[in-house]
Amino acid sequence: MLTNNINFKDFKNQKKNKKITKLLSNLLKEKNQILRSLSESYKDSYRKKDILKFKKYPNISLIGMGGSILGSRAIYKFLKKKIKKKLIFKDDFDLEKKNNKKNLNLIISKSGNTLETIVNSNILINNSESNIFITENKKSYLLNLAQKLKAKIIYHNNEIGGRYSVLSEVGMLPAELMGLKVNKFRRFDYLIKSKKFINSLISNVSNISSLANKKKLNSIILNYDTDSSDLFYWYQQLVAESLGKKRKGILPIISNMPKDNHSLMQLYLDGSKNNFYTFFYVKNNYSKKIKNDKILSSHSYLKNKKINDIKYSQYLSTINVFKEKNIPFRSFEINQKNEEALGELFIFFMLETILLGKEMKINPYNQPAVELIKTNTKKILIKN
Repeated sequence: MLTNNINFKDFKNQKKNKKITKLLSNLLKEKNQILRSLSESYKDSYRKKDILKFKKYPNISLIGMGGSILGSRAIYKFLKKKIKKKLIFKDDFDLEKKNNKKNLNLIISKSGNTLETIVNSNILINNSESNIFITENKKSYLLNLAQKLKAKIIYHNNEIGGRYSVLSEVGMLPAELMGLKVNKFRRFDYLIKSKKFINSLISNVSNISSLANKKKLNSIILNYDTDSSDLFYWYQQLVAESLGKKRKGILPIISNMPKDNHSLMQLYLDGSKNNFYTFFYVKNNYSKKIKNDKILSSHSYLKNKKINDIKYSQYLSTINVFKEKNIPFRSFEINQKNEEALGELFIFFMLETILLGKEMKINPYNQPAVELIKTNTKKILIKN
């Protein structure tokens, strides 16, 4: 058990590496704005009364790239049954726009100079719409645009990178506009007092580090919940961008289950052994039920079963086969979808990634290689 919200089972070999324990102890002593954003005591750069008038909008378009938008998308999809508003996410050059007078645009870019966000803002924003910009308090294209449009400006914490920003104003302002309870996401103070959480985190990081040292560098997520796919796209960026340096890193791969039982599972079970796995399942009592009168007698065992009964059986069966074949895996079972559970997952994965970076002796906070593509793209556009 990770918490009451999440049943977590670590890899088979329980490891409690003293080095990881020390790294965590040192991390918790840091004056780190990322860690502060995980806590209820974090001070957002906006006041609730300043955004009150924006809560009336039923339709919201989020324009951004990478960490500026992936966290909000994960929140929206994971908790969509609690959200009554419609959100559209623009993080590609998909520029189709529905005309709607009651539309709110939320434009997010830490630097204020993200090329794709500039282009999408140019094409998608209408002067008649309401706009909120989240960007750093420094000279940039998007800050200048926001001032020209007389839009509401929320300042991005300049000490928090995009992929770590989901529990700062970058993810919590959109969550507030969705009608969710922001402080329920920020579970850091509660979690670090939990021995179960801390022990699970240390053991988990120790195991992944050990697996990586054995050249098992593909982290494959076996996801049994469609609405959690965007959580793992967020996780994918977090891990790949934080750890992919100095010829090191872990490659996160998202596998949609049970669909991939019929395509990739053969490789997972009998292919190369350079992978480790994360099973992810969400308990759900609300699913369609088999129509008994249409089931043939040969499959009478399906009678009275819900879709989730079948999916859970497939999940347990796959775990059993992985055990038999001694394939390394961990598992997360979500007891209930709410802000607390999602906040705990965000915090667990961020702490896990930071600790892995420190253990690998790399900086988990920067992304130097990506800047090369941005610089070269600008040179080509100027030249042509």
